[in-house]
Amino acid sequence: MARRYPRRMSYSAPALLAVVVLAALRWLFGEPAAPPPANLPEGNYSVERVVDGDTLLVRDLGRVRLMGINAPESVKPDHPVEPWGREASAFTKQFFSQGKVRLQFDRERVDQYGRTLAYAWVGDKLLNEEIIRAGLARAEMQYHYSQAMKKRFREAQDEARQAKRGIWSSSAGQR
Repeated sequence: MARRYPRRMSYSAPALLAVVVLAALRWLFGEPAAPPPANLPEGNYSVERVVDGDTLLVRDLGRVRLMGINAPESVKPDHPVEPWGREASAFTKQFFSQGKVRLQFDRERVDQYGRTLAYAWVGDKLLNEEIIRAGLARAEMQYHYSQAMKKRFREAQDEARQAKRGIWSSSAGQR
């Protein structure tokens, strides 16, 4: 009787590449963050690091994405730094120079990447709004968050656009 040998598993190149890419991403960014608890209390937190213009690393929460805005990329892997990305990041770092933030939450608390979504306050200043007003981020109206905040963000964006600040400047396309 013929002896049967276990069949060798063969991997296609795309599947192997996907495994390698996922392993590299896991190594670069660590384990995926567990979603924050639904009853996460609003209040004061410590900013450990500004990741870029619209993302913070907050003690006890992990990555926090600013609700309702999109700043140009400055640290996205395998992606060039976008025009005004460095300025947006520097603006956010300056905003949190004291290292403290008061977070306020809305209906959606977690984005598709597991980051906590929040409004970030220092004193009576709302970073989400101020970075838009400075022309260093766009208001994102398609997401589910407060109509009152959408109105604030839209007005800040209109002001930045009319004043030709940052991404709305005449030099924005030339950077």
